[in-house]
Amino acid sequence: MGLHVQPFSTLLDLACSDITYNSDYKGYDVLSSRGAAIVSNDRDAMQYLRGSLYGLAAVSIWSGWIVVARLGLRTSLTPWDIAALRFGVAGLILLPYAFNKGLAFDRLGWVGLVAIVLGGAAPVFFANSGLLFAPAAHAGALFPGVMPLMVALLAAALLREELTSTKKVGLAFILAGVLAIVWDSGSELGSWQNVGHGLFLSAALAWAFYTVAMRKARLDGLHAAALSAVGSMLLYLPVFAVMPGTTLAIASWSDLGLQAFVQGVLTAIISLLLYGRAVGILGASSGAAFAALCPAMTALLAIPILGEWPKPIDWIAIGLISAGVYVVSGGPRPRLSR
Repeated sequence: MGLHVQPFSTLLDLACSDITYNSDYKGYDVLSSRGAAIVSNDRDAMQYLRGSLYGLAAVSIWSGWIVVARLGLRTSLTPWDIAALRFGVAGLILLPYAFNKGLAFDRLGWVGLVAIVLGGAAPVFFANSGLLFAPAAHAGALFPGVMPLMVALLAAALLREELTSTKKVGLAFILAGVLAIVWDSGSELGSWQNVGHGLFLSAALAWAFYTVAMRKARLDGLHAAALSAVGSMLLYLPVFAVMPGTTLAIASWSDLGLQAFVQGVLTAIISLLLYGRAVGILGASSGAAFAALCPAMTALLAIPILGEWPKPIDWIAIGLISAGVYVVSGGPRPRLSR
């Protein structure tokens, strides 16, 4: 009796049939078949790589936004001016796309639509206002740094995303790094810096609602960004037009151009598109975890732009946050072969 050899494609199909795989990356699954485990690991590794690249690209833009916003506030611009540039530029660019795609009300409902619009707009006001009281390093730690914690808790409560022991360990690393940065700031309770800290935490909470609403409705990143930008433009610009103390008319063209490009194009459109892709691939809590890299990237960007070198405690915090992000985001971990 001859030996029947299965074609390689058939063997691969059989191996893949044992893989639990969907568009919501949840890390590695331990499978009984070694061959199936290898295929699953390869596919999960590629999926994680894609999601992580999107997440890292978005975080790079956010880190630059914090530094550029801080620079803008050193000029004649106010937080309200910067918000107007952001919403106006992004809203006009994305208006045709939002009109074409619609409100997605059947998936969002009123609560979800409000969470998308206000969740994308409120962090701009909270963070920019907080920068009047506290430095950019604190903004990076308490806004995007704490946001993964809030997203993980909201996703567990509203989306039934499992808050595993591994994620809890990673979130503990992130929290430890954030606390180290804030503790080393030397600010005292009751100081004006604490006002900024409260505003940064409010920005993190608002962004967490945006993330969970986008994930629950399964909106793509650009669609969510368009709804947020256009809604914010329609709500805010009429109010801004009658506000006293605005300085757009007397600001220099270079200041206006820099803020319009970074705030209105890079941050409000491109970063949200990238962030939406990361959340779509990795899930809400895992995709949001990359935002915790902002303190590290902000500190690194501050070296050439602001001439500020991180202190030893800052480097320790950066290491803790980076490790926590890798764990929470579902980063591949080596497995021992048997």
